[in-house]
Amino acid sequence: MAKRSEASSTHKTILYARVSTADQTIDHQKAQALRAGFKIDKTIADDGVSGVRTALKERPEGRRLFDLLRSGDTLVVRWVDRLGRNYADVTETIREFMDRGVIVRTVINGMVFDGAARDPMQKAVRDALIAFMAASAEAQAEATKEAQKAGIAHAKADDAGKYKGRKPKFDREKLDIITNLLAQGENPTNIARLAGVSRQIVYRVKNAPAKAEAALLAWKA
Repeated sequence: MAKRSEASSTHKTILYARVSTADQTIDHQKAQALRAGFKIDKTIADDGVSGVRTALKERPEGRRLFDLLRSGDTLVVRWVDRLGRNYADVTETIREFMDRGVIVRTVINGMVFDGAARDPMQKAVRDALIAFMAASAEAQAEATKEAQKAGIAHAKADDAGKYKGRKPKFDREKLDIITNLLAQGENPTNIARLAGVSRQIVYRVKNAPAKAEAALLAWKA
């Protein structure tokens, strides 16, 4: 029994964080994980890396993550979009970690992906959920790209008239959380709580994503 306890104590909980712009912060993702009750042994982070263009294995710290994780370890990410925004990359990554015996957990909504499931129905539900979340991450990346294009047009028009509007009560990190959860069909009240904003802001982003992007661009928030 003593040996079993000693072995289990070597299992690590590693947080993987990724930021792609200067408006996002690794510290914020770590703070979110700690507030959610995770006890993080190590943080691995890629800074300024796109989740659309660069697969996890091709990122400097992403490669290190594959080297570090062992059976029994837990990988924590804010949301699956931190692993990537490409459907094939995300699904393959999570499945590889599960095959290794690594448990993948998300800070937002507390999702758990564990390869230990043996019941066929449980595995089917788990795999369907992974596929849905990965597909949503890719779809949201496309939607964000379109909203940003429209936002740039809005910002340019406002800049020509020297009108910036009111400073937004959200930053890039919060807008990412709101848009990702809206894509998942999450309840606005829950989104507001998770993003740390009011429900009114959630509805504004939902109804006018381009204007939300324009506000960030105008104020560089």
